[in-house]
Amino acid sequence: MSNHVQLLNNFEKRGLIRMRDYFPNYQEVVNREAIPFTEALLELTNRELAFRSERKVERAVENARFPITRSLKDFDFYFQPSINWQEILDLQHMVFLEKAENIIFIGNSGVGKTHLATALGVEACHQGIKSIFNNCHELIQKIQAAYEKGTLERVLKRYANYELLIIDEIGYLPIAKQEASLLFQLIRLRHEVHSTILTTNIPFSKWGDVFQDSAVTAAILDRLIHHSRVFQITGNSYRMKDYKLEREQRSKKKTPDDPH
Repeated sequence: MSNHVQLLNNFEKRGLIRMRDYFPNYQEVVNREAIPFTEALLELTNRELAFRSERKVERAVENARFPITRSLKDFDFYFQPSINWQEILDLQHMVFLEKAENIIFIGNSGVGKTHLATALGVEACHQGIKSIFNNCHELIQKIQAAYEKGTLERVLKRYANYELLIIDEIGYLPIAKQEASLLFQLIRLRHEVHSTILTTNIPFSKWGDVFQDSAVTAAILDRLIHHSRVFQITGNSYRMKDYKLEREQRSKKKTPDDPH
């Protein structure tokens, strides 16, 4: 076995995948340009470290279970002038996490609440912040199942320990009294310890109708709104914007003889 092959095998055995893949071509560059050994080794190790960092972020994003990957760069702030774009962009520095502040996006369906929440979650993953995304109804189902199995304490502790918890679509479906009580337990555990991002299409004044228990509703709101930043989005739906744009594009493509 040649030294070259043995070296590649050693890279693979030690899990140095990027160094293994990059080395053959880079070796030619090193020989041709007479690159010093230390400089060449530094380049190889930098490539490996960058690769591992990228994979770490990819795993973090995957484990966070976002429905789709979004970024703030993709958000059309001009279409939603009710949003203070500078305040939103400032959130990506994650200072609110240091203060254990909650972020709440309120607005009608399609205005970009989930996009913003997801984008902040993805950015948190890029910064090494342990995050998790959950649809509100699905989260409640998981907590309810844990309650029935006798594993409630363990499941609540797991969700309470995430540095950033995103709860999407509070209010789209009614929440039974017992479910509201279980959700409150999670909110209470996270209060002033870790940040939670929430999206809802229901104003706070109507949350009592969603949770069907005025006492629990008041307790949940008290802990969520305390140390929180609330963003009210009053613009039009992105989905309708895309629909209208698609219709216009189809209309332009039609020929004069098109019967439709």
